[in-house]
Amino acid sequence: MNDYSRYAEVDLLVKVEDHIATITINRPERMNATNPAIHQGLEEILIAFNHDERVRCVILTGAGERAFSAGGDVKVMAKAAEVNEPPKTIGGILRGGKWIIHDYLNCEVPTIAAINGDAAGFGATLALMCDITIMAETARIGDTHVRMGLVAGDGGALMWPFLIGMNRAKEMLMTGRLLKAHEALKYGLVNHVVPQGQVMPKALELAKELVEGAPMAIRWTKSALNQRIWQEVVSTHHYCAAVESLTAICEDKKEAALAFAQKRKGNYRNR
Repeated sequence: MNDYSRYAEVDLLVKVEDHIATITINRPERMNATNPAIHQGLEEILIAFNHDERVRCVILTGAGERAFSAGGDVKVMAKAAEVNEPPKTIGGILRGGKWIIHDYLNCEVPTIAAINGDAAGFGATLALMCDITIMAETARIGDTHVRMGLVAGDGGALMWPFLIGMNRAKEMLMTGRLLKAHEALKYGLVNHVVPQGQVMPKALELAKELVEGAPMAIRWTKSALNQRIWQEVVSTHHYCAAVESLTAICEDKKEAALAFAQKRKGNYRNR
């Protein structure tokens, strides 16, 4: 039997009950912003579920009510920019951006995002890579990579066109704008919008419906549908991750992080 308790050390709480696994990103004081340890933990957990007979459905959520996940920790980015810390190697950035998407698609059991609060940047990717999305009516969602001087390469450029069409995806990803819940529902970005306190009950309701179904039929239906996404992964996602890596080492990315931390507009130099 898999023991997921060790992931609490990296702010990931995992509970398995009645064939439903719940993963909670547990950094409410930082709006559940992610870091390399959380990133690595999610990769490992998603694949481990394939070998855990107890798990037939997964719910991913964030601790508290303010945020599902604010994505990458901007304060860490700003601090690195202030001290002129050398960027990560492009290879390292490419690896993380690639494998989290692969692990989502390779996770055989259905996944549900319980979007209890704002989901931004990589946080939006974590939500939208799930098979079903339930969003609090008070929450907002958007891929804000461009606001940080980055390409939306870790999943935004992959999934948004599938969900809302190319023209709308271009507008949202190039502006980095956040959508309110009912806008996201109208665009087809999320499946359900419910009152804030009903996000987890709705997620559990759907999860229970899924675990009562025939497991192999559900898993292979998911796998069959994911073949279309895999085709896009092969044709474009590696390019998306590569150009995100390039922007990660640009001067404008450092300026974006500093501007965010200092609450001012960025002075971009196209470098």
